[in-house]
Amino acid sequence: MKVAFAGGGTGGHVYPALALAQALKERDPGAEIRFFGMSDGIEARLVAAAGYPFEAVPGAPLERKLSLATLRTAAVNVAALAIAFSKLASFKPQVLIATGGYVSLPVVWAAWLQRPLSHTRIVLLEPNAAPGLTNRLAAPLADEVWGAYADAAQVFGGKFQMTGVPVRPEVRRLRPKDVARKALGLDPARPTLLAIGGSQGARKINQTLASLVTRRALDGWQVIHVTGARDYEWMQAEEHDLAPGNSVALLPYLDDMALGYAAADLVVARAGASTLAELAATGTASILVPYPFAAENHQARNAEVFTRAGAAVTIADNEVDGDRLWWTLVELRAPGKLEAMRAAARGLARDDAERALVERLLKGSALPEEV
Repeated sequence: MKVAFAGGGTGGHVYPALALAQALKERDPGAEIRFFGMSDGIEARLVAAAGYPFEAVPGAPLERKLSLATLRTAAVNVAALAIAFSKLASFKPQVLIATGGYVSLPVVWAAWLQRPLSHTRIVLLEPNAAPGLTNRLAAPLADEVWGAYADAAQVFGGKFQMTGVPVRPEVRRLRPKDVARKALGLDPARPTLLAIGGSQGARKINQTLASLVTRRALDGWQVIHVTGARDYEWMQAEEHDLAPGNSVALLPYLDDMALGYAAADLVVARAGASTLAELAATGTASILVPYPFAAENHQARNAEVFTRAGAAVTIADNEVDGDRLWWTLVELRAPGKLEAMRAAARGLARDDAERALVERLLKGSALPEEV
């Protein structure tokens, strides 16, 4: 098979694609896979690290109001359409899987324009409960939409298939907690809090963690704080001003996120769909702080699903601070609380998502009966 993936801008648009690509290569080693994204986006680095060919396509955010920026966006997308058209015509994929981010839209347009000759199937992967603008605009051109939440079916109608979100196999196969903690330089016996802000970091979470670890004794918790490269230098000051007894491993980025999940008893994170899929797959309890400016408020909708199931506690971005987080940690230390949250998170997992989607790719028709 020849399969093209288009998407980027955040890890949430790239990691599911990489997970699916890896599953496809394991099933069909001869499959040809190519990624389309922005040369300066996180996708370029992640795809190169995974060893897949990468085609650079320009992209610009979609404007929702008429302005001079609208003209610039239109010009960039026209150029992107022409570039994607040429690159797709050369590659001739049987399937294009668009995983979101504005760079994916011109690639979808290009694939659709070539349909009379190429017959390329167009598939959207929508991992959010509230679909984003890019996938809503691309939906009329798509043959299918694969997703994780029933809420999205209301937007995509009969094209929507509940498949779950692909998760990298290394995330599913976690190391023992003590081994993971030792690898991160932590006490293997202490309960561990992992704080992450997504692929780009989250300043509000960083500020909250800095306030927490410098002002409050954590009653035995140790912390892995992944700041993102942007804030790392600024956050290093917290290592020198810790409250007595606190232990913090401060990292700009954690390429091996599976190591962090393995070490953690509890995660503080944004509510991006890829992160939530990994929390479910690893059965990890979480405190979610949805990004308030996410398109369509989709992170709040994602977090609501996990909170309703009992897998997470949600704190609004404008309400989270060191004190609020400290009291939440106190509440979650109640006997049996974290164990119940972990079980609820596991209940939200779709362990066969990669297999089901590979079967769908290879058969080019309906999902197997058992899925």
